[in-house]
Amino acid sequence: MNPNAPYLENADLLFGADCAPFAFADFHSRFMTGKILINFCPKLDPYNEEYLEKLKYILEHKNVKSITMVRMEVPCCGGLTQLIETAVRESGKNIVLKEYTISISGEII
Repeated sequence: MNPNAPYLENADLLFGADCAPFAFADFHSRFMTGKILINFCPKLDPYNEEYLEKLKYILEHKNVKSITMVRMEVPCCGGLTQLIETAVRESGKNIVLKEYTISISGEII
């Protein structure tokens, strides 16, 4: 993702774990309406430091209105939450984070 993309200005961001849309059948209509999706896997993607730097840059240079996270209940998805919380804290921005956790059976818990 280009952190200078114009669609990031005044955006509501949705961070989704790679597997969340597959586990939660209503992912698109429940979470994506009006949001910009950023999808990654904190366990399998080897670029978490780069993701952190890009997200901090976006938060520092764009007016992000909100951040929603959708992760799975599995322990490795905690990395998604940790990365986003770190980026928000290090950016110095005061953005409310919403987090939804999807069970392995496909329910919001």
